[in-house]
Amino acid sequence: MREQIKNIFGIDLGTTYSSIAYVDEFGKPVIIPNEDNQPVTPSVVFFDKEDILVGDIARESSKAYPGNTVSFVKRVMGEPSYLFEYDSKTYRAEEVASFILRKVVQDAEKNLNQKITDIVITCPAYFGINEREATRRAGEIAGFNVRQIINEPTAAAIAYASLKPPEKRVVLVYDLGGGTFDITMIDIQPDSIEVICTGGDHNLGGKDWDDCFLADLSQEFQKKTGQNVDILDDPCTCQELQITIEKSKKALGLRKKIPVIISHNGTKVKFDYDRQRFEGISQALLERTISFTHDMLAEAKKKGYEMFDEIILVGGAARMPQVAARIEQEFSMKPRIFDPDGAVAKGAAIYGWKLALNEGLINKIAKRVGTKRKPDKEVKPAGKASPSTNTPQKTSKTEEKPELVKKYYDEVESLVDAIDGLPEKEVDQVVQELADETGYSLPAVKNSMITIKDVASKSFGIVVKDAKGNELVYNLIQKNTTVPVDVSKIFPTGVDNQSSVSICIMENEFNDNSVSMDNAVEIGTAALSLPAGLPSGSAIEIYFKLNEEGRLKITAKEKTQSRIVEVDIETMSVIQGKDLEEAIKRGKETVIT
Repeated sequence: MREQIKNIFGIDLGTTYSSIAYVDEFGKPVIIPNEDNQPVTPSVVFFDKEDILVGDIARESSKAYPGNTVSFVKRVMGEPSYLFEYDSKTYRAEEVASFILRKVVQDAEKNLNQKITDIVITCPAYFGINEREATRRAGEIAGFNVRQIINEPTAAAIAYASLKPPEKRVVLVYDLGGGTFDITMIDIQPDSIEVICTGGDHNLGGKDWDDCFLADLSQEFQKKTGQNVDILDDPCTCQELQITIEKSKKALGLRKKIPVIISHNGTKVKFDYDRQRFEGISQALLERTISFTHDMLAEAKKKGYEMFDEIILVGGAARMPQVAARIEQEFSMKPRIFDPDGAVAKGAAIYGWKLALNEGLINKIAKRVGTKRKPDKEVKPAGKASPSTNTPQKTSKTEEKPELVKKYYDEVESLVDAIDGLPEKEVDQVVQELADETGYSLPAVKNSMITIKDVASKSFGIVVKDAKGNELVYNLIQKNTTVPVDVSKIFPTGVDNQSSVSICIMENEFNDNSVSMDNAVEIGTAALSLPAGLPSGSAIEIYFKLNEEGRLKITAKEKTQSRIVEVDIETMSVIQGKDLEEAIKRGKETVIT
């Protein structure tokens, strides 16, 4: 009988469109169509009394009631100042995004006729702590077990690598979505996918091209009618135009000239609009992506990567002809448009499938290892600041094995940890067993063992004082450092008899050891009490641990009496406490259509 592994679905939570995918019984990633049999769902939420509409119906309803509509919520993820008010209720970005997640999952469940509980969600590589934590909370509010948050370009590279024979190549992933832009260099090897550098701007995307188009149409309306009026001040006209230009952009990708109709307050204007004009008004936006690309390439050079083999374009906005033409002009290499709407969700699904298979392998290895664990083997517990030195004492096999298996399974952080020191022959046996039990081919299970390494999207440090007493940020973890990463550094106390140390954790976008306070954002604080009588200059060890999905843990230790404070950074910018509880409760009571 075939053993069922846990299905972990991949979701591309996009600025303009969202999609969901899974890995089928043949080991292939598949996009799951929504109830309209479309591969993507507009990331638009419409509030209609007690009901919440998401998708095409929400976008169409927004024409008549733009004030009841939320679009582009991804751009405000992690911003505590963002609030949407409707019917005397206030909604944070995380809750609005949870409605989109529920909709794509709800449609997928109907399509597959199965319950979905576990998901992997993607986010822009350039997202920091606030945005990533907000994305995770959106999934939790929606009622799902969020197994991982992974970067969109990494997901796209995973999908791309799965389609080609194993070979060494360095790929640039140019990801221009509806609201975000990422440029990432990825080293693809037969047994690994490693992100080298990433850059970009999560406030640059197809929406900015739309805004240019909107402004141009408004000026054209004034020119054609002689009316000195900004038609974009009318919410209904603006909403209708936004839908019009989305269709017009797609048409301009196929034709050099298209008809455009603008209606406002009973006045209708019709004229021809050509592609060259559109490309001219948006050229500055395209040049910004080229500038970000060169910045990223400069950082990659510092890590020894001076060449790349391919450029792949993902994200819906990457379809615009001007994008491929400009990239080919700049880098003398013809880019490949790779599944713009589906690559990210498919890559997330493959990652989720890898998680599930890896758990199966680890479980089998744990049972196989049992009492055979080396007495001197140190296994680093997940989430702990230092390795455990506890080793099991030998007792009878029947008494000890279940406890050891559980301990082993709980302690290993990855499949790499699990197979460390295990003979290759035994690893092969375990892989074959899982293939036989699940029905997946042996090559498919082996492919799930590929190592995936990402990088820190930001730099992280603490506030210190220089020799003159001025505050600055000292970076312990620098942007584009491979994760997971553990870093520690000793800092001195400032005065005699200091009773406590206040640790202010900062996030920034600079690769320097120290940056000014103006160039960093506070993401958390911790306080460490000190023993009495410490002299100035006493050692305080600060330990940073950044995991694979960009979550940060801080430990501070006073060296004389080993006083410790540990902090898992859950930024105050995300919904939490009573507000989180109310959002979860409200979500359970809300009907999504």
